Amino acid sequence: MFFADHIAAFTHLRHALVRAGRLAFLGPQPAGPGSAYARATAALSPFLREASPASRGMGSLLDPARIRHVLAAAGFTDIQVAPVEAPMTFGADAEEAADFLFSMGPTRYNLRDVDPATIARVRAEVHDALMEFETADGVRIPGAVWLVTATRA
Repeated sequence: MFFADHIAAFTHLRHALVRAGRLAFLGPQPAGPGSAYARATAALSPFLREASPASRGMGSLLDPARIRHVLAAAGFTDIQVAPVEAPMTFGADAEEAADFLFSMGPTRYNLRDVDPATIARVRAEVHDALMEFETADGVRIPGAVWLVTATRA
């Protein structure tokens, strides 16, 4: 999902497979407005107005129709895109998870012109919201991914 030219990249990957070889990968599903992720990061949402350069990465393969188009154009057949529930672990505790979220490219990009006091306030709100998701296994937020499979013709 971080390729500059998705069709060229997946064409290259297809050529690396043996005939009838299978491609499989997981890609993120978009989080809905009422999702656990949206609740955990609600304090950030007013600041995430602008698509960051990362939208060419993680956000570039969120739509199953786009995934199918890219893989078909790259020469794959039998393309399947299936939803799978997958909790996301963001850190050992709310502090580490907040550090992770605020270190992500889209967050940094959108906060680049925000004053430090506002960033500190928003970070504290996100930290508090993340506490809802603390478990013995870390901060785990319910989420979902696409399981994508395809065949080399």
